[in-house]
Amino acid sequence: MSDSALIKVEALSKAFGLRPALRNVSFEVGRGELVALLGANGSGKTTLLRILAALSRPSSGVVLIGGWQLPKEALAVRGQLGVVTHLPLLYDDLSAAENLQLYAELYNLPREIGRQAVQARIRDALARVGLAKRADDRVRTFSRGMQQRLALARATLHDPAVLLLDEPYTGLDAQGSALLDALIAEWHAQGRTIIAALHDLARAAALCQRALILANGKLAADLSISDAETLIAAFNALTPS
Repeated sequence: MSDSALIKVEALSKAFGLRPALRNVSFEVGRGELVALLGANGSGKTTLLRILAALSRPSSGVVLIGGWQLPKEALAVRGQLGVVTHLPLLYDDLSAAENLQLYAELYNLPREIGRQAVQARIRDALARVGLAKRADDRVRTFSRGMQQRLALARATLHDPAVLLLDEPYTGLDAQGSALLDALIAEWHAQGRTIIAALHDLARAAALCQRALILANGKLAADLSISDAETLIAAFNALTPS
């Protein structure tokens, strides 16, 4: 495997009881790459992202992020990761700003950058996702799309080097989706390494330069994206109908 890759996965397998979810998956992702993770439902996308996020242990294989091995060096890795899962991971009885303040404390940001800088970062994060006017409202009053926007702010609050996004467009309306398109492009331009599990192949082709396609838990293809039509044809040929 390359010494320059930020993320290295080698012979990764994961089984739930007798049911295999990932089978001998190997790939590398270089620093600053924006990669689409594609596959039909049940292909293993969420399982793979959970392992990369140190939220699940592999059954076998090697996973390295920034030279740290998962899961045994998970504490060192987690501070470098921003993760958006199917669940927003927010506290309903706290306001949007209070949720971000809590996560800032968990990431030790007040000690690292100072409390005034944390407050400025929270205000900026809420503004970036269009929630500045709802900063003091409790999350339980938010729509699913607003919760997803806040989850995006949470995932990037600590300025992570790596973003792992599992269907990040879930619950977003057209305006929210356009906002996330712009944010992903901005994060990529800032040099972040991004792996995003996506259902929309046209969006994947517009945003990403590379696609990993999973089928039945195996890596069916690792290809450069040239255009949407070619990607759609490859996806349809490699994944079960």
